[in-house]
Amino acid sequence: MKKTAVVVSILALLGSAAGALQAADQELNVYSARHYQTDEALYGDFTKLTGIKVNRIEAKEDELLERIRNEGANSPADVLITVDASRLAKADELGVFAPFKSALIEERVPAHLRTDTWLAFSTRARVIVFNPTLVKGEQVQTYESLADPALKGKVCTRSGSHPYNLSLGAALVQHHGAAKVESWANGIVANFARAPKGGDTDQIRAVAAGECGVAIANSYYFARLMNSTKPEDQKVVESVRFVWPNQQTTGTHINVSGAGMLKHAPNKGAAVKFLEYLASDQAQIYFADGNNEWPVVDGVKTGNAALEKLGSFKADTTPIGAVAGSVTEAQRIFDRAGYR
Repeated sequence: MKKTAVVVSILALLGSAAGALQAADQELNVYSARHYQTDEALYGDFTKLTGIKVNRIEAKEDELLERIRNEGANSPADVLITVDASRLAKADELGVFAPFKSALIEERVPAHLRTDTWLAFSTRARVIVFNPTLVKGEQVQTYESLADPALKGKVCTRSGSHPYNLSLGAALVQHHGAAKVESWANGIVANFARAPKGGDTDQIRAVAAGECGVAIANSYYFARLMNSTKPEDQKVVESVRFVWPNQQTTGTHINVSGAGMLKHAPNKGAAVKFLEYLASDQAQIYFADGNNEWPVVDGVKTGNAALEKLGSFKADTTPIGAVAGSVTEAQRIFDRAGYR
């Protein structure tokens, strides 16, 4: 498709659901917990397409939520962007989001990846990485298998209190119920090669080094290593194997980046337009090519070689709102199990 046609298509998308709104606001205030350099182009192109100036404040999730609460009805923030269903759930519990309606978003974003108050605009998968010299591939085809006593002393993860693991735990609660997930969490803790520490890339490196046999990590961390030109990163990739978990059952757990319009947003028209823009083909491609994430919109073609090399997989389609609703239960389970 020619560039002109793409621009016309995006403009048509942005305007379709705003017909019932008043004249669009000319300014948008975004509070963002995403800190990816490639998102710069996202904001710039939104301004070029709409004429709406974007003002941003970037900080950690807890800092932004505390700021929004302290600002109250006087908050200038229109949209909150953050990563992970557990963090979006926390914002929802605090009552900072406002419901919004958009026929465009309902058409483009699958129902299981949105709620009445926020939407996922990109996805990443929670995958299993293992060292083939220490663990057989058939031993680690599911999340549930990581609690098998045969893997005692071989499992590495980051902290159980981290949102990535809490969301996975919440998804398992949806599938199996709290009692079974508590048994699973106890099994995971019993199988630790070491106490949880570090980020997801650290888990992959530990598997490659033989410090542990298997680990859980978000897919985009593995894709970053695949895209790296550093010899040490390529050695890590060559030393490990990659599994899409639960392909014969529930599908691989999907994590998200998401956004919602804030309750006291002064520029609600601009906020809805921005949320719609996040579902445009152009924005979806930014997320895929810039941070190794998958589009939420079906049929969007990306040019990310690492994602293509990882291949296709069956994703868990449990409604993201239901997963978010089980995060608190997952936290209690992990705490009782000593998974911290």
